Amino acid sequence: MPKTTTGRAPGPGTRRTMTAAARAAAKRAERGHREAGAATSIDERAPRRAERPLAGRTVLVQAPKHGWDDPPEPSAESFEEDGPQERSDPGPGGHGKLLTAVLAVLLVVGLAALAALGWQYREGRLTETARTEALAAARKAAPVVLSYDYRHLEKDFSRARAHLTGDFRDEYGKTTKTVVAPTAEKYHGIVKARVAAPGSGGAPAASVVSASPDKVVVLLFVNQVTESTQVSGSRVDQNRVRMTMDRTGGEWKVSAVDAL
Repeated sequence: MPKTTTGRAPGPGTRRTMTAAARAAAKRAERGHREAGAATSIDERAPRRAERPLAGRTVLVQAPKHGWDDPPEPSAESFEEDGPQERSDPGPGGHGKLLTAVLAVLLVVGLAALAALGWQYREGRLTETARTEALAAARKAAPVVLSYDYRHLEKDFSRARAHLTGDFRDEYGKTTKTVVAPTAEKYHGIVKARVAAPGSGGAPAASVVSASPDKVVVLLFVNQVTESTQVSGSRVDQNRVRMTMDRTGGEWKVSAVDAL
């Protein structure tokens, strides 16, 4: 019968061989892990270098009142708004238009001021002329308006009305007809009036109280000599009379008489 060969059990030599092989495999595995770790470290550092922020302007974004969860990232509009703006230069034509507008305004203001001064000057000249003319007309009208003679009343009253104007003319006509004429005829009344001469101190007997180009108020000192059957001889009355003079149709006429 054939001879059966049985395998030999591994001995000490075999164990030493397997141990050396395992060590070599472990070293190779450790070397592979180190190389893999180095590669991983290089791969991890590469993105960080790529993610480094680019140098540029720092944009400050103001947080809202109640805050926010994630701060907003600056937009392109922020850089555009903060960027240098172009200066608008009006140019020679713009300066010329501005200068023309300023000169036009100054011209209008100057013309308005000149017109106002011209109007004031004209009013002043007209008022001064009115003072002179109205004062002379009042001195002339007072003796006629305040005098009468019972022997020719209608003639005297007609002459007086020629110096009067407006409502005062109508009022004078009614008063002389209903009051003055009957009394003068009954008592043979004669009244002669004249503007007093200046006093010893040189005080004027007639002066202007107020004046405008069309109306002047005059104060007169008037002496009236009265004769009648009710008076023995003659009676002299010294009166102050205020007369208002109005320009009417280029003439100065009496529009009111007040005894003071």
